[in-house]
Amino acid sequence: MVKVGAVVLGTNISQLRSGDTSDAALTSGPHNSIVAIIIGPGIMIESPKTLPKVDRLTAFFDAFELEASLEPPRTSDSRAWLFIVGDPGCPVDRIILCARGDVAREPSVLMTAAVDFEGEHNPLMNALPDHIVVNVNDIPTLRDTTAAFVAEALESRCGRSAALNRLCEVIVLLILRSAIDRGATEPGLLAGLSHPSLHRALVAMHDAPMRAWNSDGLAATAGMSRSHFMALFRKVVGTTPQAYLTGWRLTVARRKLTKGAKVKAVARQVGFGSAAAFSRAYFRKFGVWPSVRS
Repeated sequence: MVKVGAVVLGTNISQLRSGDTSDAALTSGPHNSIVAIIIGPGIMIESPKTLPKVDRLTAFFDAFELEASLEPPRTSDSRAWLFIVGDPGCPVDRIILCARGDVAREPSVLMTAAVDFEGEHNPLMNALPDHIVVNVNDIPTLRDTTAAFVAEALESRCGRSAALNRLCEVIVLLILRSAIDRGATEPGLLAGLSHPSLHRALVAMHDAPMRAWNSDGLAATAGMSRSHFMALFRKVVGTTPQAYLTGWRLTVARRKLTKGAKVKAVARQVGFGSAAAFSRAYFRKFGVWPSVRS
């Protein structure tokens, strides 16, 4: 039976197109992430199903440790650098995050902080452009957090170092969020996290590397057909989903090993079928065999 204005969620679209709207037809067969709005006999509008938002950053903050310290910039240092820019006695104007390369040359820098977010091993830091400039007035939370950071830096109070680390972590998180919102022009992780559909598959891999992901499951998570997902992932991220998943698993595994976890346990925790398969993959990527504190 067709009702004007009826909305059917997650239904089998091919059956709707055929005109079969019986209860059996609407609850059987493969389902698509589509909202089908039936406005009359033989007339139907399809639109993408609205999916809940997912967190694109927490996995990186869980996997990697961030430390910050106030110090003058050094060009030979491999750490990232945070430059807080503004006129003396005035509110902060902007923040520059130098992920790599030459440090920024700003005449009105109020203070600088070295930021160690394990850039050499952190794929998100490696995916960032060399410099990110953010106007703090465009992001009220960033403006207020930066003001608190500056105030804490100017005082010698109990817990100063811990406070600066936590505030810097929030500042970096907000800058990364801004970078994701802006997107990227080159293929890579940042472009994938910025993509309205692909980011869901990436987050799924980040959050559950131990799961036996396959192309069909990742495509479904992204709300795409398998063929479209595979082609688009390679185009936007610059590699295949399976290659990215393997790289992420091994990156997480190395962090676990440096914290003292056993090889067999780590292999299981990051989704490898055996310690031997894990060890071979680890050697191919890093050139050394996995060991505790490797």
